[in-house]
Amino acid sequence: MNTTEPNYTIITADSHAGGSHEQYREYLDPAWHDEFDAWRGEYKNPWKDLRDTDLRIRSWDDDRRDSDQLKDGVVGEILFPNTVPPFYPGFVLFAGPPKDGDEYQRRRAGIHAHNRWMVDFCASRPHRRAGIGQIFLNDVDDAIADATWCRENGLRGGVLIPTVAPDVKWVKPLYDPVYDPLWSALVDLDMPVHLHGGTGSPNYGKYPATQAIMIAEVPFYGMRNYVHLLLAGAFERFPAMKFVITEAGSGQFESLNRQLDGIILSMRHGSIGELKYEKGAGLPQLASEYFKQNVWLGASFPSKRDIEKRDLLGEGRFMWGSDYPHDEGTGPFSREHLRQVMVDVPVDEKRRLLGLNAADLYSFDIDALAPLVAEHGPTVAELQEPLLELPDGANRALLMNMR
Repeated sequence: MNTTEPNYTIITADSHAGGSHEQYREYLDPAWHDEFDAWRGEYKNPWKDLRDTDLRIRSWDDDRRDSDQLKDGVVGEILFPNTVPPFYPGFVLFAGPPKDGDEYQRRRAGIHAHNRWMVDFCASRPHRRAGIGQIFLNDVDDAIADATWCRENGLRGGVLIPTVAPDVKWVKPLYDPVYDPLWSALVDLDMPVHLHGGTGSPNYGKYPATQAIMIAEVPFYGMRNYVHLLLAGAFERFPAMKFVITEAGSGQFESLNRQLDGIILSMRHGSIGELKYEKGAGLPQLASEYFKQNVWLGASFPSKRDIEKRDLLGEGRFMWGSDYPHDEGTGPFSREHLRQVMVDVPVDEKRRLLGLNAADLYSFDIDALAPLVAEHGPTVAELQEPLLELPDGANRALLMNMR
């Protein structure tokens, strides 16, 4: 075994960043400042991790972030939004889409502020950060304009599309062909389209079981964008669309695609039970084939079972993620986590899963990262040593793999 090989280049496919309200104000169109000040004065953030000063600064503080990530062996990151952009009702990933009219205009101004902030945040570490822009689906022309702005201003991470929850009646569902011009534009712009787990849940109301039910159903609602786009034929019409599913697990796709394959085959044969279709109505390819054609997985804090399912996508599509700075993520024990779940993965394949696949998709310059990798990246020998004992203060990501 050659243990003098170069260190691993680790690029996390799932990381989060966002500005503070004070920072966002600087990036907000001045026409909205008075309204923003009034909103900010009344806003109360229900999320503890975003109120705790020591924890929340990880979303925007360069020095704190550099220290945490490099100690963890991570030299590059794909950045999803975090915190609360202007005029949002709550945490950015859990907030539903705005209603039309004034709310839409306010919140669109808010994501413009976030996108401008993200451009500068990435520009401070251009070789290490690929930022993802935000768009809304209320107006397709606006969505195309905002995505184009993101691309032209250097957000090479692509865009995050909102998940349309079943109780959202004011935004068209993703299976509506009205979005075809948007998908076409994103393909032309070469921008990955992202689904992030934890989004798209309906409003459950205020009941004792609400949070438990929401968590139990997160995987289901997290898959709806993929299912809707696939069965609506978007991947057939846009075979070059790069669709990234992040922090939504990976082990469940085998059974999901098997179910979808069955639906497509039954439609081709003319019926699903009592439901009748014209023969040949099913899609030309199976779901499992579109999955390999269009989908990449950002596998956040993956289990060993998730790693074992990596062949579902084929080489080049599975990307490891730490979910920094969230509590459920692997930091500050990412090295230990990798010794739990990837010991049996061959070195060359491990390099792809940990960084090279993400580098290819998001256009990272591996040579520019090399000095940081040499200083901070885990060695081949380190990640071939099984983790036999948990470190003091072991986090949830480590404890989950001890079951």
